[in-house]
Amino acid sequence: MKESDNFFAKVYKVARLIPYGNVTSYGAIATYLGAAKSARMVGWAMNKAHSLEDIPAHRVVNRKGLLTGKHHFEGTNLMQQLLENEGIVVIDNQIQDFEKVFWNPLDTL
Repeated sequence: MKESDNFFAKVYKVARLIPYGNVTSYGAIATYLGAAKSARMVGWAMNKAHSLEDIPAHRVVNRKGLLTGKHHFEGTNLMQQLLENEGIVVIDNQIQDFEKVFWNPLDTL
């Protein structure tokens, strides 16, 4: 098992805990895991998560609330549709009221 596989497993464990109707950022997950400079690696993990049905990868966005990973989802606006189904408003790939729907694993785990 490569070290990145172990890191990815930790990322997926946190991602599974993101509450319905909330989002978090790549950096927030990385910081929670004690790897604050590894936000990009969290992004790689999320990219690989699309084949795993129990990972809500659509709830992980960049630190500004932008849907930067949306091109990894099938269909043109699937990521946005999944978020909107949870009551999150998205305009021009930007989550509205980002602070209100942001979930920080450091605050609750």
